[in-house]
Amino acid sequence: MGEFLRARRAELTPQVVGLPTETTARRVPGLRREEVARLAAISTDYYRRVEQGRMTASGPVLAELARVLRLDVDQRSYLFELAGKPAGAPRATPSRTISPQLRRLLDQLPEAPALVLGEGMDILAWNSLAAALITDFARIPEPERNYVRLIFTDPAMRTLYPDWTDVARKAVTNLHMDVARHPDDPRLTELVAELSQLDTDFRHWWHGQHVESKGQGTKRFHHPLVGDLTLDWDTLICDTAPDQYVIVLTAQPGTPSHDALRALACL
Repeated sequence: MGEFLRARRAELTPQVVGLPTETTARRVPGLRREEVARLAAISTDYYRRVEQGRMTASGPVLAELARVLRLDVDQRSYLFELAGKPAGAPRATPSRTISPQLRRLLDQLPEAPALVLGEGMDILAWNSLAAALITDFARIPEPERNYVRLIFTDPAMRTLYPDWTDVARKAVTNLHMDVARHPDDPRLTELVAELSQLDTDFRHWWHGQHVESKGQGTKRFHHPLVGDLTLDWDTLICDTAPDQYVIVLTAQPGTPSHDALRALACL
């Protein structure tokens, strides 16, 4: 167990797991014990005793260590075998297929921007008004079509959202919830690592450990064609696809924002 854990943490760098880059040389290759412990939300002493073979980690802790150390399916199974613990059945891959009924719902909302998000806030589908309001999602390669990545990597989002900081922080808190539900998903792990490297704000907010579930609220937009809009957003859960949900944006009839949405629909 100790040899396996030491070998795996030696293969990683602080940058890969989203830790700040150090200016001084490191005395050991890869991650330190205390860094692995912090990322796995356990004490350094607990991790040290596990690595030294002086105690056996619980199943949830082993799952966290597998996530932190970026273990693949075979390595994860091996880790559980070393500990004498059942690894559990692999989690089913979340569906990325949109039902015809849901697709029809999006298309029949002519005055309401709407999009379907999946696990980790992947953008799975959208209607034409959502693309007109936010961005042309079709231009983004499918593997990169993720709402959190879009917020942090597309400079246009900082202009589109006057309250970009609030929007970005909420996206991070929502992503935290998805990662907590699916700690063994390598795509989510890679997304967090990528954005931690690319953006200091993301890295700071991610380590803040704030969480918030999806629900409803208000967003302000500054659109290049129709100007300023204030829209209410609601979350609709798909019973037939628990990892999918619909975000619908609406405006109170008779308001300038409602008129702007209708103008954008005409354009």
